[in-house]
Amino acid sequence: MRKFVKCMKLKTKLEALNNPPYPGEIGIYIMNNISQKAWNNWLQQQTRIINENRLNLSDIKSRKLLHDQMIQYLFEKDEIDFSS
Repeated sequence: MRKFVKCMKLKTKLEALNNPPYPGEIGIYIMNNISQKAWNNWLQQQTRIINENRLNLSDIKSRKLLHDQMIQYLFEKDEIDFSS
């Protein structure tokens, strides 16, 4: 049976993610508030960010930048604070 979620990114009710797509508390929050479609859109954007910035994901600064970009992409400013 399909689950649906009111997607915070796309502002409509869409098919939900089946599992948290990211570790920890933020992954659960994403699963409960972001649709599969919005997550797929993020994955495409993530690939562009990695390639355009030539990110090395073994580098902590690169991972932090990508994490921050994900939060900025998925959620409106002041909607969520996962800065820690």
